[in-house]
Parts: sequence; C-alpha cells; structure tokens
Amino acid sequence: MYSDQQHTSRGIVLMVLAMAAFAMADMFIKLSATAMSSAHTAMLLISGSLVVFVVLALAQKQQLLDRTALSPVLLIRYVAEISATFGMVQALRVVPLSTVGAILQATPLVVAMGAVLLLGETMSWRRWSAICAGFVGVLMIVQPSTESFDMNVLWAILAMLGLSARDLTTRVTPVNMASSSLAAYTMAAAVPFMVSWVWLTEATLMPESIDWWSVAGMIGFATVGYMMIITSIRIAPVSTVSPYRYSRLLFLLLLGVLVFDERPDALMLCGSLLIIAAGLYTLWRENRQKDIKPA
Repeated sequence: MYSDQQHTSRGIVLMVLAMAAFAMADMFIKLSATAMSSAHTAMLLISGSLVVFVVLALAQKQQLLDRTALSPVLLIRYVAEISATFGMVQALRVVPLSTVGAILQATPLVVAMGAVLLLGETMSWRRWSAICAGFVGVLMIVQPSTESFDMNVLWAILAMLGLSARDLTTRVTPVNMASSSLAAYTMAAAVPFMVSWVWLTEATLMPESIDWWSVAGMIGFATVGYMMIITSIRIAPVSTVSPYRYSRLLFLLLLGVLVFDERPDALMLCGSLLIIAAGLYTLWRENRQKDIKPA
C-alpha cells in the first residue's frame, strides 16, 4: 500500500514523464510531416491512435457501442480534437518546435476563460489579469507587428484553441465513460476527416514512402503520454500535478535546440515565461479559492 505522500510523488513523476512523452510525440510528428504530407501524417497518427485506444478499451472490458458517444457535448469535443490535430500537424511542419510548444502553454488560460464565459464559473479580477498577461506573452511569441511575422504560427494558435475547447468539453462529459473509450470515440470521429483531407490534397491514400520509425514514435509516445497523464490525475490531486504540465515546454525547447538546431530569441523566451507565470498564478488562485469556500 502506498501512502498519500507516495501517491502524490508518483503522480508528479508520471505527469513530468507524460509531458516528456508528449514532447517526443511532437518531435516525431514534425519529423513525419517533413518526410510526408501533413494530410498523410495526420491520417496515420489518428488511425494508429484509434487502434491503440480500441485495444485498451477492449482490454479494460469497456463498452465501445454507446449512444452517449453521439451526445451534443461529445460531438463538439470531436470537432475540437479534429481542429487541434489539423492545426498541430500543420504548425509542426513549418513552425519551430519550441514556438509551437510555447503557444500551446496558453491552453490552460483559455480553458479558464471559457469556463467563466460558457460554464458559469466565477473568476476574480486577479485571475482575469493573469489571463491577459498570458495573452500578452502569446503576442510576444507571435510578434504580429514585426516584419518577421510568420503567418504559419496561426496554425499553432488554431491547435491551442482546439485543445482548449477539447479540455473544456471534457469537464462536462459523462463521468461514467472510461477514458480509453472516450479517446477511441474521438479518434474514430476524426478518421473520416483525415481520410477526406488526404483524398482532396494527395494523389494516393497512402504515401509513396513512409518513415515508419517516426510514425511509430509519434503514435507510441502520444498514447504512452496519454495513459501516464490519466494515471497521474487518478492517483494524485489535480491541483498538485497540474502545474507540472508546463514542463512540456522545457522538453520542447531542449528537443528544438538539439534535434532541429533552433535558436529561440529573447522575446520568445520572455513570452514563454510570462505565459507559464500567468498559468501558475491562475492555478494557485483557483486552488486557494477552493480552500477558502468550505471555511
């Protein structure tokens, strides 16, 4: 038997490892997208993930045929996942890995804002100020007013908004639905879109040459990271492990420098730090209010 402290420590370690796995998956997506088209990369990623999650759901003896999968909130979640995958693959193909990772760190801020606007949650002016500061950090990274502005970063923003919408709808998904089943439904809904993307833009359904190592890497690390983050949240308090999500940016910066020879500028690094600080402050204020309310 593990003590609560041991469970918390294991949860933190699993969260950091999950972020490292997601960073590795992002790296392999970028490698795949440079060797194949974005459409082929996305189709192989979604199809491979679908197979893995179906196997996991069957191994856990979860029901895969459920009318709940067609509920309005899940349909919105599917669209959000498709948008996030579309934007992510497009961004990783042409935008530096570290830049994509920095923009994605604004996801928790958008989720917090969406919870207020759409789910009726309340937020103090301090948290609103932190969210505004985080968006300033995004502008520092994107640098829209400079001559060096790259329109391709809008793909990363689309991915960030898609992930935010997905996480927001996850808060109101049926609690009795297993995580593996939910993931399988989401991947199954995305497959037709990805196949259509290939048919509309490419000559053949399958690419002429496939970098199977990169394909296996992006699918393997993505699914391993998914399972580790779920385990982390289940064995340790969410408020404790959530701040460690930001370690993903550190791994992405490291991989960007070592693998792709990227050199993030000072403005991008300052913007990244501002986003992380705003996100951590938002989490701290949220947890503090939860502690005060019962009293």
